[in-house]
Amino acid sequence: MLDKSRGKILICDDEEGIRESLKLILSNHYNLMVTDSGEQCVELVNNAPDIGLVLLDIKMPNVNGLEVLKLVKEKRPNLSVVIITGYKSVETASEAANLGASGYIVKPFKSDEILSTVGRLMEKINNKTK
Repeated sequence: MLDKSRGKILICDDEEGIRESLKLILSNHYNLMVTDSGEQCVELVNNAPDIGLVLLDIKMPNVNGLEVLKLVKEKRPNLSVVIITGYKSVETASEAANLGASGYIVKPFKSDEILSTVGRLMEKINNKTK
């Protein structure tokens, strides 16, 4: 039931298990791109205008997710970015929201939590582009 007209979702997490879990949950519903680095995430966002949503880990080597969020929002202020993290922190959630994150999901996550958050945001995106 893949709708090719929908925007792509970019998954950015340095943990292969998390990337694979998200792919399993979302691949039947959305077009996906996957990366394990913040640098590549920024590059993909800059070069793929059809990306509609980014699922972004905070704790990554080299460039952390909050820095990636800031860089992505500078280039694409309207792009939806959901932070996915293993560290539940009010300060981090607040900082992510201040930088423009559209949501915040704590690992370990449940499939229905991912599907409902992504579905809600992708529906908003698709309604804007109509």
